[in-house]
Amino acid sequence: MQRRKFLKNAAAASAAFSIVPSHVLGKTHVPPSDTLYVGAFGVGGRGNGVIQGLAATGHVKFVAFCDVDSRRAQPTYELFPDVKRFKDFRKVYDKHLKDIDAIAVATPDHTHATIALPFMREKKHAYVEKPLTHNIHEARLMTKVAAENGIVTQMGNQGASSDDSRIAREWVESGIIGKIHTIDCWTNRPVWPQGVPIPVERQRTPKELDWDLWLGPAAMRDYNEAYLPFKWRGWWDFGTGALGDMGCHIMETPFSVLNLGYPTEAEASCTSVWVGDFVEADYSPSCPPSSKIHLKFEHEHHGDIQLNWYDGGIKPDLPDELKDGETIGSGGGGTIMYGDKGTLICDTYSQNARLIPSEIMKLYKSPEAKYPRVPGSMEGHIANFVDGCMNGATTSSDFAKSGPLTETVLMGNLAVKAYQYKVLQEGKKPGDWAPYDYPGRRKLLWDGENMKITNYDKANEWVSREYRKGWELT
Repeated sequence: MQRRKFLKNAAAASAAFSIVPSHVLGKTHVPPSDTLYVGAFGVGGRGNGVIQGLAATGHVKFVAFCDVDSRRAQPTYELFPDVKRFKDFRKVYDKHLKDIDAIAVATPDHTHATIALPFMREKKHAYVEKPLTHNIHEARLMTKVAAENGIVTQMGNQGASSDDSRIAREWVESGIIGKIHTIDCWTNRPVWPQGVPIPVERQRTPKELDWDLWLGPAAMRDYNEAYLPFKWRGWWDFGTGALGDMGCHIMETPFSVLNLGYPTEAEASCTSVWVGDFVEADYSPSCPPSSKIHLKFEHEHHGDIQLNWYDGGIKPDLPDELKDGETIGSGGGGTIMYGDKGTLICDTYSQNARLIPSEIMKLYKSPEAKYPRVPGSMEGHIANFVDGCMNGATTSSDFAKSGPLTETVLMGNLAVKAYQYKVLQEGKKPGDWAPYDYPGRRKLLWDGENMKITNYDKANEWVSREYRKGWELT
């Protein structure tokens, strides 16, 4: 199959396709065509939706599908029976690197960077599901490699392409709610088990699943259905909990509206699990059942901003401006942005942005549209990526933006891990009165530029992870 390369134009381009003569771009450049050749990794579950979204553009041809679990991948295989199938992403790299223009990665969080980075270094465009990565170090590296190679990128937080995200930004920049000081974000997740013990039962690995490949960079352990499918989200070795699952959706609006950088402080508290009288369980390999997280940002225009995150059934106080009985947060979550002149709210995926009280919306005349809309709004998020690859259109959630957003989300998780960490006091045992010390239950000071906690060194262990031998990042 012939290799195709596509022009990325720095300026915003129309959706209409245009051919660029090869002599304009140099002898070695193959001009764009009307087809984007894609290798897809993780094609079951959410991956099936990504693949159908790519196919719906009418400009994508799939070179290879890669999934370690043929059971989960079967619906996709049935839709596209002629596409070559693999279990090991490295074989796709070895056999089809030259045939691929772009990759789509929808595997569990812990393998996003492992799979994407080798292709990105070969200048392959990349669509990667949220959160972009499993840890802060990976997010910084993905952002760096994308910039160095000039590739088109998009993280799969669809709300970044919504009209409402842009409308909210235009409202805030018009000054209607004044200077923002507090942001509340929440989700009803987890909707999978968290705060649970490591399974000890050894189960037979399904023949359709390559368990070693599924584990990837994570430490070897026995297969157990407590880990997959879907439930991997609740285990720190594989997932990123409720915050990682939904934070890149729900924090998208404040992050885009305010162009937030790295947080300077992070503090968390989370639910403990008790398995007997005065006996606190150590389920720290599992994400907690619920958590509350505070992140502080320093903003040039708005001053200090505190972003509060709530999950696991915990919700923020409702704004005083709401009428009695009025609720917010369809889709199981939402965002409230408090300014010194007013309040802006939106639902999950940046939807239904509005000012409260509702009387303000009736009187307020919105400013003229300043930021270009994505055709199809959030439903056009995947097509926006394809348009970027083929026509140079600006993508809504490129890694220059979604990398720092992911880092912010994962910084919250780092604070949760610090809160969970406990040390048994000398001379005490579980079941004694207050047997543990909790040295990480403090406000963590974050040097974002250098990716370092400056006041609690233990927490720096969680900026990255220990990679299983043979699975180090390349």
